[in-house]
Amino acid sequence: MSELVALWLPIVLSAVVCFVASSIIWMASPLHKHDYKDPGSKEGPLLELLRSQSFEPGVYYVPWCGGKGNKDPEAMARVKQGPWGMLIVQGCAPSMGKMLGLWFFHLLLVSVFIGYIASNALPHGTSYLKVFQVVGATGFLAYAGSTLPLSIWHGLPWSQVPGRIIDGLIYALLTAGIFGWQWPKATINLPIPGMN
Repeated sequence: MSELVALWLPIVLSAVVCFVASSIIWMASPLHKHDYKDPGSKEGPLLELLRSQSFEPGVYYVPWCGGKGNKDPEAMARVKQGPWGMLIVQGCAPSMGKMLGLWFFHLLLVSVFIGYIASNALPHGTSYLKVFQVVGATGFLAYAGSTLPLSIWHGLPWSQVPGRIIDGLIYALLTAGIFGWQWPKATINLPIPGMN
């Protein structure tokens, strides 16, 4: 545990830097410009449908097959006919401040686990490149690892996969660079078990 505590600086720095990078990527770069589609003139009728049906907050999948699955001919006919989709209904209006706060907490949590793995995998005094390799690979899995399952199981358009992978790669490289840069300073004074 003392090794992880000694890594508090790269943990916090990497979370802050990734937070700033994500803000730049999502607000100033064209990478995610076309991720979300404007329903245009269909927005009004769509919102009215949602209001009139009083959908509770949750994730809805259509067409719904229920517990019968492919044994229900009516459900299978709806599946064949389409369209298919997932609808997320939120319980309240989005709050940008709350979402940004939760996003930063997520980045901090990811950095803590990356630090935990690195502190158990690498001794103090490890070279920059080795720290960069281990932290970079771990960070890439943490930041981009859910991208393919989102497309496979949740319908995230495959056209968004490259952008999400690039995001994860940028965050991983930034995190790896910070941990590699701070590694000797963060761990140089740690006691080595069995040595005085």
